[in-house]
Amino acid sequence: MNKKTVGILAVVAGLVVICIMGVVGVLLYTVLRAPEEASEPIEAVPLEAVTVEAMPESAEPEVPAEAEAENEPDAAVANLTIFTIQQAGSQARFELDEELRGNPITVVGSTDQVAGEIGIDFNNPAATELGVIQVNARTLATDNDFRNRALRNEILVTGPFEYITFTPTEITGLPDTVAVGDTITFQVNGDLTITGISQPATFAVTLTIVSETEISGTASTVVTREAYNLRIPSVPAVANVEEEVEIYLDFVASAG
Repeated sequence: MNKKTVGILAVVAGLVVICIMGVVGVLLYTVLRAPEEASEPIEAVPLEAVTVEAMPESAEPEVPAEAEAENEPDAAVANLTIFTIQQAGSQARFELDEELRGNPITVVGSTDQVAGEIGIDFNNPAATELGVIQVNARTLATDNDFRNRALRNEILVTGPFEYITFTPTEITGLPDTVAVGDTITFQVNGDLTITGISQPATFAVTLTIVSETEISGTASTVVTREAYNLRIPSVPAVANVEEEVEIYLDFVASAG
């Protein structure tokens, strides 16, 4: 091998090293850069702005518009007690399984930055209304800082998509009566938006009427990463990341 050939090979090798370093640098910047902070404290969207009412167990016959006007809907709305989710005592979280360095683990990410309102008519639970539920994705955290950066920067892309939202469209399964001390279960259908992608979702809800001014409970659903284009960065130590993601909302809400 002559000197000219050796020189060419050295140049090629140098270019390859530079390219590799460039790719690694871009990857490190994309995944490991400091994520954006929450832009503002989270607040509930007022129930009056966007609401969904509970669906009765059986369809009611259609009522002429003139008759509807005589039913004084404002009076029905006035009977609602509006409960606002409190960050203290509330938590939105996700769970999924993966293998880390060959060991199976369950990854849990959580935040208390969740907001929303629910209106309950104690005399007529079927009149229950639910507003938009919001979670600030920029505040989700796991037990690993590297994973947190990858989660916010690369997976949930929280720069342009700060909030995860659930916009309810239907409530089903409510009881005919409810009183302080009761624990009830029902379902809420709606649109769950993650990374700007909206998909239909159904949350199973367990709710306890703690008092006339406080409720608490849990809502849960399961989604797939594919449905929201949630791509896991390629990391040698991580393998077999589960496709299904469990989502939970533990909430405490108060009125007044």
